[in-house]
Amino acid sequence: MAAPPQEVLEAENARIAAIEKATRSSVCVFAGAAGGGSGVLISKDGYAITNYHVADPAGSFMKCSLSDGKLYDAVIVGIDPVGDVALIKLQGRDDFPAADIGDSDKVQVGDWCFAIGNPFLLATDMQPTVTWGMVSGVGRYQYPSGTLIEYTDCIQTDASINPGNSGGPLFNKDGQVIGINGRISIEKRGRVNVGVGYAISMNQVMNFLGYLKSGRVVDHATLGATVTTDSEGEVIVTNILDTSDAYRRGLRYGDELVSFGSKPVTTVNGFKNALGIYPRGWRVPVSFFRGGERHDIVVRLAGVHSREELLAKIQKSVAPPSPDGSKPEDHPGEEKKQVSEELQKLFEARSGYANYYFNLQQRTRTWEAWNRGDAGELNDWKVAGQLADGDVVQIDLAPKKATATVAGRDSAIEIDGDLSQKLEPLGSGGLLLALHAWQRFQILGPEKFGEVSYLGTAPLDTIDQRFDVLVGLYDAIETRFYFEPKSGDLIAMEMFPEADSDPCELRFQEYDDFEGVRLPTKIIIRRGDQIYNILHGLKWTLSSTEPKDAA
Repeated sequence: MAAPPQEVLEAENARIAAIEKATRSSVCVFAGAAGGGSGVLISKDGYAITNYHVADPAGSFMKCSLSDGKLYDAVIVGIDPVGDVALIKLQGRDDFPAADIGDSDKVQVGDWCFAIGNPFLLATDMQPTVTWGMVSGVGRYQYPSGTLIEYTDCIQTDASINPGNSGGPLFNKDGQVIGINGRISIEKRGRVNVGVGYAISMNQVMNFLGYLKSGRVVDHATLGATVTTDSEGEVIVTNILDTSDAYRRGLRYGDELVSFGSKPVTTVNGFKNALGIYPRGWRVPVSFFRGGERHDIVVRLAGVHSREELLAKIQKSVAPPSPDGSKPEDHPGEEKKQVSEELQKLFEARSGYANYYFNLQQRTRTWEAWNRGDAGELNDWKVAGQLADGDVVQIDLAPKKATATVAGRDSAIEIDGDLSQKLEPLGSGGLLLALHAWQRFQILGPEKFGEVSYLGTAPLDTIDQRFDVLVGLYDAIETRFYFEPKSGDLIAMEMFPEADSDPCELRFQEYDDFEGVRLPTKIIIRRGDQIYNILHGLKWTLSSTEPKDAA
């Protein structure tokens, strides 16, 4: 018998190697009487992705196994109940075998793929199951079907996926994870796969990853507009909220939507797929035609649910555990989980969060990475510089008052009373108030500024570049601070004087040292999609007032 061709042997060896490597990163999730499922490691420090519907019954703590034959403790981190995604963190190592992340936008019908997981919870020997198949569809949309869960931009596969595979990885032939298996079509008389499985696209998961690491209960986005297909096959806006950012940016009833998030929009289904992969609050590019003219805008996306509505729908998922690790809704008679004191330290209950402990960790990491110097008691800041047209600007940020002289015009605000109405100078959206909040944040830090939390990672100008974002609430004024992840520099802030309004946005550039404090020598001031002005050549003078006058 002739030996197989060399090309066949090479392809076989490549497949074996890809499966062997991928298997090491696959997780089997066990939740006792609550069932279990699958997951996949995405970082060496133990972060793993699974389905929300797998993590939810498990509660705040669970057991996970890897193909190394060991059992690991894991704790819930963050949940995305709409997208059916949860982030957990395995404990006990700092060198977990993380999977290689693939680009799910490059997946095509006919590509080879394979799934690894824990179907029917068969991995009692801690060895996951591997099934091979091909991609049979892309861009699939799955309606909520009476639940919160909505699958958008899914990958469809004929690789065998059954109950227990939920939350596990779908890999391409090279062993890169391209999706998270979640839904299947089943034969009506039993829960057996009939050859149609659906995986959440990995690009969607990565868009939400920063938000999930915040420990939050995460919501998906809405444009604030509805669309339909007209008789000519064009996707037309049929309704739009006048409170939405899309409306403020110029989108109107009757406009033809042609691109969303840099993806072409040709059908309503395609629009839902493009919209569904983004978290609430992201800014994404949108393009539309009106009267034959193309308009390109950047829109801040609203949330699908109000905070209260989302929490009410998933109340069981965020209920705090009892001291032994069980949840109040555990069924009577169910064996209670035994959780070590060390593991319990990794969980903190708080409304709106799956695990507030991780929000504090990310907040601290972001704050400490900011190379800002030490302002100490230097709470009176004066700066002089020039405007874009060469006119002079002078600003004084004192604890109880902020003043500015811009192009010969004076403005001032007192730091008391209802700050949301103090939006001087005229047309800036609250430049003095924004600068005051920025100064207060640097001097007092996240513990004393007001209520400060870690939002996650979000873009500013392009969805390909993302920043760590801290959200501060001070005297009912919301602020957002954007930090460059590698350098830790604060590169932008937004100050929202009220909901459903354009913030005063500051971009900080060209930092220099002033009396031990790193401050920008250039600030770009924006409101909406317009530049209000540019301050450059800034020279800062810092001093201190009496402690009794401190903010």
